[in-house]
Amino acid sequence: MTAHPTALSTLRARELRVEYPIPGGAAAAVRGVSLSVDANECLGVVGESGSGKTQLFLAVMGLLPSAARVAGSALFEGEEILGRAPDDLNRVRGSKLTMVFQDPMTSLTPHLKIGVQLAEVLVHHRGASWGEAERMALRALDRVHIPDPQRRLKQYPHELSGGMRQRVMIGMSLLCEPALVIADEPTSALDVTVQARILDLLRELRAATGISIVLISHDLGVVASLADRVVVMYAGRVVESAKTADLMRGARHPYSALLLQCVPDLRQPRTDRMPFLPGQAPGAAAPELGCAFAPRCPRSTERCAYERPALENVGAASQVACHHPLP
Repeated sequence: MTAHPTALSTLRARELRVEYPIPGGAAAAVRGVSLSVDANECLGVVGESGSGKTQLFLAVMGLLPSAARVAGSALFEGEEILGRAPDDLNRVRGSKLTMVFQDPMTSLTPHLKIGVQLAEVLVHHRGASWGEAERMALRALDRVHIPDPQRRLKQYPHELSGGMRQRVMIGMSLLCEPALVIADEPTSALDVTVQARILDLLRELRAATGISIVLISHDLGVVASLADRVVVMYAGRVVESAKTADLMRGARHPYSALLLQCVPDLRQPRTDRMPFLPGQAPGAAAPELGCAFAPRCPRSTERCAYERPALENVGAASQVACHHPLP
């Protein structure tokens, strides 16, 4: 794959692979993915559950379980971070490279007040005093538009709404002025109104701070509202990569096109039947031979069953892995 190399790349992954041992062999969750995230860019990464999108970035963060086998390369600001010693990686993770997860309730410590959890990040990564850290924590909550931030600092996570907890996690991720924030399904546990507010907040913070963002989602509509470029993953591989506007105008891979059909169009009359993708994604069980999407693809032929398509350029800034791409 051509991964848009640039001197300004914040993150650049090359042929990254994640495998787990199983009886008689290994199951591959990520299968040779290459991509880059440029400075001040928002990259959307889309795919169904099991597509490998979260596993890819957990590998980058060094957060996979010990059983995982990771190969390839991940350069962060020009330096290799795969395989680093935990102490060395911790100097990057949480300061320059941070991750916001889908459910903030599992990321926040339930028995510690919000202010303590925010302050601990600054004491650990920046060497701040507790007094200085508490003042910076207050500013962080104000930055993410949490009302009455002084009172929120003294509350426990369960005393906040889901949207408020997610704002806390975003505020925490920005405490040390990172270069890259990876947001993994940051709005999927929230109602539509709160989702829109969180996306607006990410857009505002990116404009104000110049951070790069990776937005991971199963929802192409969510990603399209924020991302400059979109990478579509299926069964551990990238099947399409394009500028967001180009993808939304006309996806080239049949899987991307089907994902687009599942994005609700509020301009159309409401129907009782929602679009859906037939069949089930194979995930780590996908065979290495042929195209993993072939059993669900309306354009598949005999060739697709035995020959895996390579990711090839189909324009100045687009790639697609398909023997029979859409026009």
